[in-house]
Amino acid sequence: MTAQRRQNLRRLLRPRHVALVGGGDVATVINECRRIGYTGALWPVNPKRKDIAGIPCFPDIEALPEAPDATFLAVPKQAAIDITARLARRGAGGVVCYTAGFSELGSAGQQAEAELVEAAGDMALLGPNCYGLINYHDRLALWPFAHGGMHPGFGAAIITQSGMLSSDLTMSQRHLPLSYMVSVGNQASLRLEDFIDIFLEEPHVRAIGLHIEAIRDTEKFASAAMRAIEKNIPIVALKTGISDIGARLTASHTGSLSGTDTTYSAFFKRLGICRVATPSEFVELLKFLTIAGVPAGQKIAGFTCSGGGATMLADYAAPLELDFVQPSGHTAAALTQLLPHTATVTNPLDYTTPIWGDYERTLPVFKCLLEDGYDSAVLVQDYPSAGLDESKPFYRADSDSFITACQTASIPAAICSTLPENLDAETRGHILQAGIAPMQGIETCMQAISAATHYGKKRAALLANPSQPFSTTPLMDGNFRQLDEASAKTILAGAAISVPSFHQLKMPEARAGTLNHIDLAYPVAAKICSSDIGHKTEIGGVRLNITSKRELSTAIADILTNVQRHAPDARLEGILIESMIENPIAELMVSLRRDAQFGLILTIASGGVLTEILQDASTLLVPADDLSVLATLDSLRMARLLGGFRGGPAVSRQAILDQIQALVRLMHARSDIVEIEINPMMLGSDYAICADALITVIDGNDPPDNTSSHAANSGSHKRSN
Repeated sequence: MTAQRRQNLRRLLRPRHVALVGGGDVATVINECRRIGYTGALWPVNPKRKDIAGIPCFPDIEALPEAPDATFLAVPKQAAIDITARLARRGAGGVVCYTAGFSELGSAGQQAEAELVEAAGDMALLGPNCYGLINYHDRLALWPFAHGGMHPGFGAAIITQSGMLSSDLTMSQRHLPLSYMVSVGNQASLRLEDFIDIFLEEPHVRAIGLHIEAIRDTEKFASAAMRAIEKNIPIVALKTGISDIGARLTASHTGSLSGTDTTYSAFFKRLGICRVATPSEFVELLKFLTIAGVPAGQKIAGFTCSGGGATMLADYAAPLELDFVQPSGHTAAALTQLLPHTATVTNPLDYTTPIWGDYERTLPVFKCLLEDGYDSAVLVQDYPSAGLDESKPFYRADSDSFITACQTASIPAAICSTLPENLDAETRGHILQAGIAPMQGIETCMQAISAATHYGKKRAALLANPSQPFSTTPLMDGNFRQLDEASAKTILAGAAISVPSFHQLKMPEARAGTLNHIDLAYPVAAKICSSDIGHKTEIGGVRLNITSKRELSTAIADILTNVQRHAPDARLEGILIESMIENPIAELMVSLRRDAQFGLILTIASGGVLTEILQDASTLLVPADDLSVLATLDSLRMARLLGGFRGGPAVSRQAILDQIQALVRLMHARSDIVEIEINPMMLGSDYAICADALITVIDGNDPPDNTSSHAANSGSHKRSN
């Protein structure tokens, strides 16, 4: 974003005067501006009307008293382009283009959108095809529908790619403090990252919420996200439009394991962005972050007046790595004196009904437990519906004593209802004013506290050890082509990547059974070698543990028969004869894939035949340091095997790192390689060997000539795939 456009964006967000061009939609925007309390000048522009919403109309842009800071356009497409150009010539600040019919229609509207962007020049152009923006702090609503939302002097800035979702979020009955709501539409000029960047300047913005369908410029987005980390402004992302990528690489396991959704998750994780799955999780997490803040650690104290509530707190926290640390001996003894004899001293604490609603008795209980030094706290309360009974003062007394105790402890805290609807608006407002988050839904509340806690941990790690700059490069032009295994392993061996010793029989030799010149010790494996056959086992193209020349001859004949039956049209390069790797401790699948949007994508998974069955995979983006790779390994379900299971030997983690680093260097050196998949990578106590390999290249880039045999540094390890 240029300096001039940045300044114009500030004008658009906080305008002294607003031009509104159109008819009925303009009347709505004027009324919304009045309702929110906008105090600047409103200038409707319409040559056919005398006035709109009681304000006299100007006939055209040129008749305005001066260049408007902001303009709302609700006119046909070509008129929107023309008026935008005239606004730019007058020196206007920015435009909200509500008009649709641009690139969302595909190629038919792309040219018109390009003309709109050109017409805008350095103006701040929001949209087209967007609802607009609401600035709750400065009381501006360039918004063509009725809106809700509240602003207690601080809040979240929400940026969405869906107009209707943005409208729905303003209407939520959740008491989420809002500072901004922005619907970005087609993002023809201003994009998500531009608004992230500008909102980081606002002291009243405590968190940023993003609804994302797609990110166009991942490098700029990553840069803005890292600035948010530096400023301690958490970002929460709701990603929709989930679909797999890698359709062009359907031959590899990786296409099904590392799709768009997985890659976005890795991208968000790298940047310390909190990802949520539902709009409710989105609102509740933003609410906790904006009101309560970020816990310093994982120790949490829980309070209920119900044994069932205490159990639910513990159950929901268990998989979230929140730690209900039990009271110390001193604290437990003190609580025993403070609680009724029917209460059990534990965390979460059911303080029981004999003291329910008694501020003077619950306050010392809450304070006593919190003196053990917890990082956050939660109280579960479900309020009765209005008119149902007279018990609300009792609930209020407990909430007030909890609020006082948490304020004394100076920790982030929440009061949550078991069911979302059981925390009424008046109570939510009272809790919020005290700086405690009014959370709706016990499970969602625990997820929010966990996500906020993990954000704090990730932020500290990023500040201590910043990620290497994120970058992407365009893919080369051409068609994808998969190499046969011998070609793939020749490339790997040339890059100092460990592969088993192998010999390739060309097809005439394989059919003739010419085996005398094979210089490999038995046992060996035999595999069909074809660029058309990626997964050989499924068609009977692999034989293992061959112990003699006679067995090898039979195995080759069987393989050729099976291939003829199951893949008669496949082009066959020959038979690969390979040393076995004996008794590996574990098997991994490791892949690197080049992506125009996200750069190099590394996926690590349980390997061998279990890769797709177990779906035990984790993805991260390159560059990635050794600690990140090791953390990815540890996140797998098969991680216990790597460290030595039931007294068995552990694998060499350094050997795994060495192989992955070598694969990354190879991808950087060979821009024609689109994907490398190693499955399995055999792991031992002192080795990691690539037993099978798929490499996909951009067609037209010839691989190195294969030698007929290759002796790899594989030692005496025996096994293959």
